[in-house]
Amino acid sequence: MDNKTIAELSAGLQAGDFSSVELTRYYLDRIKQVDSDINSYITVTEEQALQQANNADQRIQSGEKGRLLGIPIAHKDIFCTDGVRTSCGSKMLDNFISPYDATVVEKLKDAGVVMLGKTNMDEFAMGSSNETSWYGPVNNPWDKERVPGGSSGGSAAAVAASLCVAATGTDTGGSIRQPAALCSLTGLKPTYGRVSRWGMIAYASSLDQGGSLTRNAEDAAILLQAMAGFDQRDSTSAEQPVPNYLETLNDNDLKGLRIGLPKEYFGESLNTEIATAIEQAIEVYTRQGAELVEISLPNTELAVSTYYVLSPAEASANLSRFDGVRYGYRCENPVDLEDLYKRSRGEGFGAEVKRRIMIGAYVLSAGYYDAYYLRAQRIRQLIADDFNQAFEQVDVIAGPVTQTTAFKLGEKTDDPVQMYLNDSYTIPVNLAGLPAICHPVGFDSIGLPIGIHLIGNYWREDRLLNMTHRYQQQTDWHRQTPG
Repeated sequence: MDNKTIAELSAGLQAGDFSSVELTRYYLDRIKQVDSDINSYITVTEEQALQQANNADQRIQSGEKGRLLGIPIAHKDIFCTDGVRTSCGSKMLDNFISPYDATVVEKLKDAGVVMLGKTNMDEFAMGSSNETSWYGPVNNPWDKERVPGGSSGGSAAAVAASLCVAATGTDTGGSIRQPAALCSLTGLKPTYGRVSRWGMIAYASSLDQGGSLTRNAEDAAILLQAMAGFDQRDSTSAEQPVPNYLETLNDNDLKGLRIGLPKEYFGESLNTEIATAIEQAIEVYTRQGAELVEISLPNTELAVSTYYVLSPAEASANLSRFDGVRYGYRCENPVDLEDLYKRSRGEGFGAEVKRRIMIGAYVLSAGYYDAYYLRAQRIRQLIADDFNQAFEQVDVIAGPVTQTTAFKLGEKTDDPVQMYLNDSYTIPVNLAGLPAICHPVGFDSIGLPIGIHLIGNYWREDRLLNMTHRYQQQTDWHRQTPG
């Protein structure tokens, strides 16, 4: 079953080659055998998974068809799951049992998926390496001494190590695409508002977006089809028609497709092996008829500093609710209410979360609001304007996902600024609310994965999936697995 896709396993289930219970047991056994070396799961829901698999088998036997029916996946532990711990990778929520399902979980459950468990993540999605989790770091299956990327590193590692077929993730500044690149996966971040945020624990509400980590574009299309759509419970959900993503996978060839190459993305800071792999990937597109256009995104260099004003500001507001009163971690024997607040938050949050809460509180304070937060909002609009102007000339923008391949565990934990710069290519997309995808394009000289970053115009996930699918029909990088 290793390296099988959703589409392949779905065909096997419908043909009766194996049952969902057999498939689920296979993955549960593999998690027991392998995950102690990877730490990709926080919670494994064995009993619930087998019950869901049995229900799926009954639905299949009754003649029901569905591409996700009986397929075992995992959810990032930021999505609320009814009756199952939802920790957000934090001691603060280690004892929180959600009383409801997030919309994403609900929709996938309705489609018949089997939930194997909840995957490890950077605490409250704050991190780029999956080293800030209270449950310990996740190891990259390609090299267990290296990071898998973050914050959706547990989801990426689980898929890469064949501990599930696919997994959900969230992307605030690159948290799906960066792990996808470092683990040789296809990672899709939809347009902001395409997928409901209801029941997804908030980090930065104007930036967070749910998406998926899969082996290929076809699987990403299958998951997005089930996840996308308007949700009246989410005030940021958009009333946009949802195309049939599977039909559009093969609808358009690449002839005449205009690919923009921003000069700001190919500077000296980019690893030469990554640059070479991207150039070779672009040749695959151009051989199929795509055209290259040099463009400029002049405010790119301001994106990281803008993001690290706006996202901590939103985080400090969103995380203010975790105070030890109604739910979550509570300190022992508080002497008064103030002591309860201070010690519960001080003991419940990790160092990176505290750092961002403090930055956020600072930039929102009366004396600094105009100088930092308001100015950052203005720059955010300039970054969005850069993309709008670029999409008047091109259909898709291509570039790197990360400056380097996966770095060693602990290598950057003492230097927050260097860690923040890992997302310099992905952050602008979130600031503008655009869709983007990462897919594998090769390996460096020591066998570490490399991904390419494709950015689309608003609501054009179909174009990104089509382009990725066309590439993957010509190559087999997405078929490679860790030794």
